[in-house]
Amino acid sequence: MDERKFIGFKKQEFGIKEYIKRDLGKGKISRLDIEYTPIGEKIIILTSKPGLVIGRRGEKIEELTEVLKKRFKLENPHIEIKEIENPLFDAQLVADELAMALERMGNLKFKVIAYRKLQEIIAGGALGCEIRLSGKLPSERAKSWRFAEGYLKKAGDSRKEVDRAKTTAITKTGMIGVKVAIMNPKAKIYDRISIDENVLNQIKQPLEKEEPEEKPKKKRLRKNKQDIEKDNKGENN
Repeated sequence: MDERKFIGFKKQEFGIKEYIKRDLGKGKISRLDIEYTPIGEKIIILTSKPGLVIGRRGEKIEELTEVLKKRFKLENPHIEIKEIENPLFDAQLVADELAMALERMGNLKFKVIAYRKLQEIIAGGALGCEIRLSGKLPSERAKSWRFAEGYLKKAGDSRKEVDRAKTTAITKTGMIGVKVAIMNPKAKIYDRISIDENVLNQIKQPLEKEEPEEKPKKKRLRKNKQDIEKDNKGENN
């Protein structure tokens, strides 16, 4: 029974997320988290356009709150809006923007759209970016195109620092898959080697020639007369 309750609980949580994303529209929400507190349910929406999400005098928030109470039977839902400082480093917002551009301009200009967004992200200061478009672009056969620039970690613990997202664009020729991976300039790279001014100054300094160390002279042992006689006898025998 516990397993069924858990599955039903997760299904309801997934339904809430999908409804809010569909209701607010593509390209407005990056991520949505739900926290359960003793007071009620806390829904955190991360967006780059808080004004469009809130609406005039909070009308959109009030509508969402009423729907969550009636349709999803939440007791006391509380919606919190968090603004994303730099949307260029958010993979989900970039993927949604690319999908909307493909739907608006058509798939014939997919290279222009992808390269323009890639250069914009790298110019903004990102360490690396990768964009993958898959679908009928523009031939009748489905293909996968990759646009990448900079440094992008593929393995190790630093791979977790890469922000990844995917979405779909519905065009006249069919659906196009969009995948985006961005490495934030503040990402923790454990194998990064930073060369600052102190290291550069040390490299530029001329090397000092080290004087060879004088080896201590070995003392020769003088042989006694008895030892010399023994050596001579041994040679004669």
